[in-house]
Amino acid sequence: QVQLVETGGGLVQAGESLRLSCVASGRTFSNYPMGWFRRAPGKEREFVASIDWSGFNSDYTDSVKGRFTISRDNTKNTLYLQMNSLKPEDTAVYYCNAILGRRVNNEFASWGQGTQVTVAS
Repeated sequence: QVQLVETGGGLVQAGESLRLSCVASGRTFSNYPMGWFRRAPGKEREFVASIDWSGFNSDYTDSVKGRFTISRDNTKNTLYLQMNSLKPEDTAVYYCNAILGRRVNNEFASWGQGTQVTVAS
């Protein structure tokens, strides 16, 4: 049973930074493209960023390009999301999972509990 545990969220002011981490246990994730998703209050969960298995290729939704950076450490089974210049509209619960294109790969793992990011204006 694969478990995904996201950490690193918090309450910050607009313009500040946070670094999210996601640890996958129970399964090696080095072969899988991984991604971050978020769900804002009253909205559907949406794609944020993805990274291929090698870590060399990434993709971002337009609203976070130039501000967020996704990375991974396959030796630690850990995925990261560095978020800079945060905006109030980035407020959401952030989740990680394996990804196919910009959609979740449901075969890898169930969703974790997520980590709350709140950006005050």
